[in-house]
Order: sequence, then structure tokens, then C-alpha cells
Amino acid sequence: MIVGVNALFMIPGEVGGSETYLRRTLAAAAHAFPQHEFVVFANHENRNAMTRDLKPFPNVTLVDMRVKAESRARRALCEQTALPKVVAGKGIEVLWNPGNTAPLRVACPQATSVYDMQFMHFPEDFSRTALFFTKLFTRLAMRRSQAVLTISEFSRQEIARYTRTPFDAMRVTLLAADESYAKPLPGEFIAERVMALLHSGEPYILVVANTYPHKSVETAVRAFSKLCSDIPHRLVLLGKPRRGEDAVAAAVAETPAPERVSRLHYLAQTDLAALYQGADLFVFPSKYEGFGLPVLEAMSAGVPVVTTREAAIPEVGGDAVAYAEAGNAEAFAAEIYGEASLGPWTSAVSDDELARLKPMLREAMERTGDPRPYMFGDWAAASSGYEPVGLPDFIGYTAGYRLVRSYLDATGLTAAEASWKPWREIVAGSPWLAD
Repeated sequence: MIVGVNALFMIPGEVGGSETYLRRTLAAAAHAFPQHEFVVFANHENRNAMTRDLKPFPNVTLVDMRVKAESRARRALCEQTALPKVVAGKGIEVLWNPGNTAPLRVACPQATSVYDMQFMHFPEDFSRTALFFTKLFTRLAMRRSQAVLTISEFSRQEIARYTRTPFDAMRVTLLAADESYAKPLPGEFIAERVMALLHSGEPYILVVANTYPHKSVETAVRAFSKLCSDIPHRLVLLGKPRRGEDAVAAAVAETPAPERVSRLHYLAQTDLAALYQGADLFVFPSKYEGFGLPVLEAMSAGVPVVTTREAAIPEVGGDAVAYAEAGNAEAFAAEIYGEASLGPWTSAVSDDELARLKPMLREAMERTGDPRPYMFGDWAAASSGYEPVGLPDFIGYTAGYRLVRSYLDATGLTAAEASWKPWREIVAGSPWLAD
């Protein structure tokens, strides 16, 4: 069989986990099925990398389509016009499209990989034009494909929900971490590479994510801000600037120790393995993942992981990682270093003292129907014309944290989902104040 591989979407170092998926899957397929021929349709940016990857395999041929994929318009035009002609000329019997899009008319069956429905949940990750064409071409590709491949059961459910693609037309092919992450590196080598990369021998907490809004990298930075005075670690952010970079930059600027935040944009495989294996902790605060490959990579490297329960991440982490609410810096700080890390106002009041104060909080609620005047204690309530009820300064931070955590536990909602709820609904739905 002659299998065509549409690699026109892939720009090395720019497309995240889909690059790993394509390059590793293709190499594995060429090795496992020497009786089949693979014809890879490459672009200007990836032709050299793909040539190096595939040099060991005599059953793989590379065709340079001479298009610069950095121009989405040119790449899309090539995919819809030039590619079908070359596919026909090469006698391709099935075409695999591993980048969400596919030719609309081609003279052979197609299988298309669709990773997730991120664009439906986080449209802010895209420009308006890119969002329009991503939605359009992804849906058209699935209609034109005889098989749709995806990377988690969560993504299969999402695709079915948003595109009405039948379940039996989709296949879940789970991702795997490169074996290099699990292969222990010599300690001297790790120390040498970490020093060269970070110019520091301090212990560090690692985050691997491009700064798209849904990656929520700023949450890790804010959690670090709450911890940095109590721990010796640096925070290492590995990933390229994207549309959420302003939020990350603002969080770094506000941290008490910005000099202890290191930024790296891209690493070779060996250096990334060394960085994983040298870390004391891996933090992945993402709000949406079709799979969550960095979580698996960190686990393979033997690094403790703190992440979220969002999207497909629990399929990857299972019960082997610690979880915190997405977007909640306090929750991440608590998972990293315990609840004492949440700051004096959210943790200084003991459980016994809170139990004694609960009746007073309930009395304040009954008087005003609104806990907010008492957020800063009696003195602040009095300044707003309310009677004192015996509450200490800043009680609202401690009580509010416990009340919201109780609400999240009772409802199963994430912090991000609860942020859309009216405060009265959260107070009414939290068992904490009623206990």
C-alpha cells in the first residue's frame, strides 16, 4: 500500500504536541510496516527536519511541495489545489492528514487527525480570521474523511458533541512520551545542562507550555509568588510567547522575586529531558487539553506533577498526580507547598477559631444578606454602617477560601466554572457555613 502523509501544517518548534505526534508516529509506522510505502508531503519549513527523521527508512519518500506554511493562506491554497494533483500522480491509496485539515477533493480515501475542540472553548487563542478558517476547514475535513483519529476519549466526546461525527467513525489513538524522558541521564550531565540553560544551580519548579490563554501559565507564576519567600526554588517557564503572553508578563512583573523566574523558548530533545529530570516539581495549570503530553513526559521522567482536572488531563494523570483547581493560584500553592503557603489572611485563622466564628458569620449574613461588608472584619463593617458581631480583621479571606473550596467539592465544579456563578448561589450551595 502507498500511504500519503500530509505534513503541510507542521512548522518545527511552532505547532506544539502535534509536531511530536506526527514525527514520532510516522517514524514508528515506517519501522513497523516496511512492506508499505510512505510518501510525505513536506513544506519549506519542515523539509530538512523530516529528511533527517526519515533517512533510516528506505520505504519513505519525501515530496517538497515548496510552500511556506508560515502563511496559512498559502498553505491552505496548496492543500486544496496542488496537493490533490500530486496525490493522484503518486498513486496514493490512502492519505493521512495529521493536522486537523484535509483536501476537500482527493482521489483516495482519507484519515484525518483532529486533536480536540480547543477553538470552541478558547476562541481567544486565535485571531478572528484564523478562528473562522480553523472552524470551517476542521469540520469540512471530518466530513470528507472516511476515518477520524483523535488522541483521547475526552476529545472523541467533544468532537461528537460539536460536529455530530458518529462515534464509530472515530478512533482514539493515545499519545506516548518519547522514551528518552524515562531513560535516566547521568547526574553530572543534568547538572551541567541545567547550569548552562539557567545559569543557576538552584532547585527549580518547571512549567512547559506556550503562553496561549488556555494554558494559564500566569496561574503558576501567581502560585510561585505566594511561595517564593518560603522556598529556595526558581520557576522555569519553557514555551514560546503566544496570545496569553501579556498576562504571564504581568504576573512575572508582580512577583516578589522576578529575578528567580527563568524564561526559555525552545529546547532540543536531550536538553528537555535533562530539564525534566532535574526538576523538583512539574506544574501544568492548563484549562484545556486534548491529551496533555507534557504531563506524561514529566511522569515518565519521574518528576512529581501538579496539574488540573480539566478536559483530558485526568485520563493521562490518573491517580499518579496531584490536582488543583484551574485558574486558582491559591489552590496550586496549596498543592505545591501546603495550605500554609496561601498567605497570612487565608491560613492564619485556625480551624477551632473558624468553628467559633461561624455563628457570627451566619449572624452577619442574617443581618445583611451579604457577607461582603464583613470581609475585613468588624471595623470595616462598622465603617459601612453595620453592627459589629465580633469578627477579626480579614476573616473574610480565610472564611471565603474555605467556603469556596467547600462549594467546589460539593458541586464538582472547577474554579473556572464557578467563577460564572452568582455569589449568592455559591454561598447557598456551600456546606461549610451550614456545618
